[in-house]
Amino acid sequence: MFSKFTSILQHAVEALAPSLPLQEDFVYHWKAITHYYIETSDDKAPVTDTNIPSHLDQMLDILVQEENERESGETGPCMEYLLHHKILETLYTLGKADCPPGMKQQVLAFYTKLLGRIQQPLLPHINVHRPVQKLIRLCGEVLATPTENEEIQFLCIVCAKLKQDPYLVNFFLENKLKALASKESTNIITEDMLKGQESLATDTGQPIQPEEIPGAAGAEQMEKEDDLPHQGDDLSFSLDELNVASSPESSTVGPNQDYNLVNSLLNLTKSPDGRIAVKACEGLMLLVSLPEPAAAKCLTQSTSLCELLTDRLATLYKALPQSLDPLDIETVEAINWGLDSYSHKEDASAFPGKRALISFLSWFDYCDQLIKEAQKTAAVAMAKAVRERFFVDVMEPQLMQTSEIGILTSTALLHRIVRQVTSDVLLQEVVYFILGEHREPETSTDINRHPLRHRLIEHCDHISDEISIMTLRMFEHLLQKPNEHILYNLVLRNLEERNYIEYKPLCQEDKDVVENGQIAGAIDLEEDPLFTDLSPDNTLSAQEWLSASPPVSPEHPKNDGKTEVHKIVNSFLCLVPDEAKSSYHVEGTGYDTYLRDAHRQFRDYCVICLRWEWPGSPRSLEKCNLEASFFEGHFLKVLFERMGRILDQPYDVNLQVTSVLSKLSLFPHPHIHEYLLDPYVNLASGCRSLFSVIVRVVGDLMVRIQRIPDFTPKLLLVRKRLLGLEPEGPIIDHMTLLEGVIVLEEFCKELAAIAFVKYHASSTP
Repeated sequence: MFSKFTSILQHAVEALAPSLPLQEDFVYHWKAITHYYIETSDDKAPVTDTNIPSHLDQMLDILVQEENERESGETGPCMEYLLHHKILETLYTLGKADCPPGMKQQVLAFYTKLLGRIQQPLLPHINVHRPVQKLIRLCGEVLATPTENEEIQFLCIVCAKLKQDPYLVNFFLENKLKALASKESTNIITEDMLKGQESLATDTGQPIQPEEIPGAAGAEQMEKEDDLPHQGDDLSFSLDELNVASSPESSTVGPNQDYNLVNSLLNLTKSPDGRIAVKACEGLMLLVSLPEPAAAKCLTQSTSLCELLTDRLATLYKALPQSLDPLDIETVEAINWGLDSYSHKEDASAFPGKRALISFLSWFDYCDQLIKEAQKTAAVAMAKAVRERFFVDVMEPQLMQTSEIGILTSTALLHRIVRQVTSDVLLQEVVYFILGEHREPETSTDINRHPLRHRLIEHCDHISDEISIMTLRMFEHLLQKPNEHILYNLVLRNLEERNYIEYKPLCQEDKDVVENGQIAGAIDLEEDPLFTDLSPDNTLSAQEWLSASPPVSPEHPKNDGKTEVHKIVNSFLCLVPDEAKSSYHVEGTGYDTYLRDAHRQFRDYCVICLRWEWPGSPRSLEKCNLEASFFEGHFLKVLFERMGRILDQPYDVNLQVTSVLSKLSLFPHPHIHEYLLDPYVNLASGCRSLFSVIVRVVGDLMVRIQRIPDFTPKLLLVRKRLLGLEPEGPIIDHMTLLEGVIVLEEFCKELAAIAFVKYHASSTP
């Protein structure tokens, strides 16, 4: 009570007293603080019962006023006094000792306001960045302390200042050996030192010389250490005269003390207070983005940042239930790492494990954003750590297990990660984790070189339809990611040599044929036994397919070896025989609907692939190694096999298989276009293409149609049910076959549309 009365009286006196010059006023307030330590007899009273907070605020206001009254960049006498008299060093010592109780909080607030409100650059001054560096070490020592809020505010203002002037970060990269050595030295601020500082605080603000101060032994030690390089200096003061001992935690040295700003923030990310943890994450985000190479190297090699990212990912992943509904994993709301606030009571769509799932996805989002913002070398190091310590060590065993429930859950989580990742550097590591780094052509004997890739591709043809669909969806989204290695590893490396083509050098007669618009050795579908029922009425004329398409480009030259597009379009549209077609009975299911979608999707794929500098035309056959045996690769092998069973597979599986194949067909690479979309390519012996696989399916279909009575009416009824135009009724025989036929018809229309759109794009100047 008496202290509060004294404080009120002090304010009244100050209000009535005549205004002093700023420097005198500043020195007066600093003397008042030092005077407290000389005269106090009760060092247990909290700092809020003293005048210290008021004096600190007054000092800060004076510094701000002084700066406002001077020209930009000019240092006034008050600031000179603060720097020369090492006021920040003394405050750091008092804050470290927390004398009186609560002083650490006041010191942190003073540093924060000083750095935040003063416009001129302070951190380059040795008498600023050294005490700032020391105060940083005190932050995050103990979690859930009363000073946590002030600690994170202080650390974040330091990070913001470094973001403004990145070169300043070099002041905060400490030498570990010097830090260890200085930990063993101590300095004593005695009552005599405080008295001496008070007596020498002249208006000129000249720095105190060590030989002028009583108790010079301690002060000389301080000055000697000031002469040393500033990196790694840490003074452990003991305030024995005030009967206050330093906390034992502050004298311990962690294994990674080179970048204490990062270490303190890392500690505070573990705070039970979510707001503190988020602020600490924001601070780290600022630090990793600094362009200084030395800081980036120190960040990844001398701090536990990578371990924090990966260990927390692993912990949160392991906290997930063994079984999660894939639909829940896919549809849980978009996760933003800074907004990880979830209330189970308020959630109408809650499911077991939702809290844990949101926490995991939120932290993965943070890792992704951190790597995305980070300096390049730091980003690569963090991404590699995530791959090695989380994906390989934690996720891979889950994906390789034999339990169907475990496989489904882990694949659904991998699918969500693939969808969610946005950092190019982290995406690269995700891709290498899933597919490996191999780029040479596959052979049928070495498809198991990267075990996880082999297992995941095998899961596309798993006995469990759910696992097959989920794995196919994962690959579908993977193919849409902006990374060249994905398509090259899965498909392109096996098509580089074009050894799927039966190559015969053209004689003069063949060249004449080519000039007349046909390819030597090409198949004429109208002469194919599978298509003997085709008549002019069953095909689209050139005018008909062009009327449903984008504007016609100038006629494409015929002497470049390309098959005319109208033949290709008609080849796909006429693959399914009339008696197996049902779309013309239902409005809105025509070929033109696929043209619009194909045009939009192809444009998106071209944007993704633009920087990969793919060739505009196929590699010359003369430069290809056509003698090498052709293997389409494990991925296409499984897709072709599933496509070959389209009449005997569930509807949902067929939709997913055809979706992946159509995505592959959209890529603007000439070899993919040739292999997947050109029915007239002359295949080498023993090779198959997408078109040849569909031809075999159609041959099987034409035989099986004959055995099913009322095939066409049943087919139309199934289509209408799938579209919701007819209510569900009695089960129809051969349902799987009928659904497969519908998917096959739609897939052929989609391929025709893609082929046309790609031709139109390539022939437009």
